[in-house]
Amino acid sequence: MSGLFASGRIVDVILALTAAEAVGIVLYRHSGRGPPLEFLATLLSGIGLLLALRCALAGAWWGWIALCLLAALAAHLADMRRRWR
Repeated sequence: MSGLFASGRIVDVILALTAAEAVGIVLYRHSGRGPPLEFLATLLSGIGLLLALRCALAGAWWGWIALCLLAALAAHLADMRRRWR
């Protein structure tokens, strides 16, 4: 288990679970009972943060980290704009 954390692979596991959650939300929504699809903006901002963390743990170029953080910010701002309307 410590190897999973030391290598940063735990982030990959969390990303896979988050992607499965997004798919589940979309499928549940199509059944007519799920949350609104705007809820996915919250997940996208979290995915952006997780990708930035994964890039940082892997020693990626700082530009990739910044790009992931920028994507997380864009999703967060879209979510906030939708909520404040």
